[in-house]
Amino acid sequence: MTKKLTISKVAKEVGIGVETVRYYERIGLISQPEKPAVGYRVYDDKTLTQLFFIKRAKTLGFSLQDIAEIMTLGEKKCQATKTIASQKLQNIKSKITDLELISQELEKMIKACEDNPNYNHCPIVTAIAKR
Repeated sequence: MTKKLTISKVAKEVGIGVETVRYYERIGLISQPEKPAVGYRVYDDKTLTQLFFIKRAKTLGFSLQDIAEIMTLGEKKCQATKTIASQKLQNIKSKITDLELISQELEKMIKACEDNPNYNHCPIVTAIAKR
């Protein structure tokens, strides 16, 4: 049986806002259903599946542009999709490396603050202000 859901019910089921659904329609990620002469637009299972796909892909770090491309490629273009995913993974690994360096630097600053014998100055502020 095919579900026929209003925009508010679709948004609630997927766990996104109504405005998010409308935005995805505006940018062409999903189709906007026809508006009947009387009543509300209804969304089908296909749209619900697409919205869950978009939400999951965003959770994995894909941009809406990436998601649009992957959705266009579909199931039969695995190699092209793999390329997009590989680029995303490399980007994420690079960000992790950057975050680890930032973490190490902050740990040094905090340690310097803890080891500060006098509190006339703050080693953290000094380190940040350094040119």
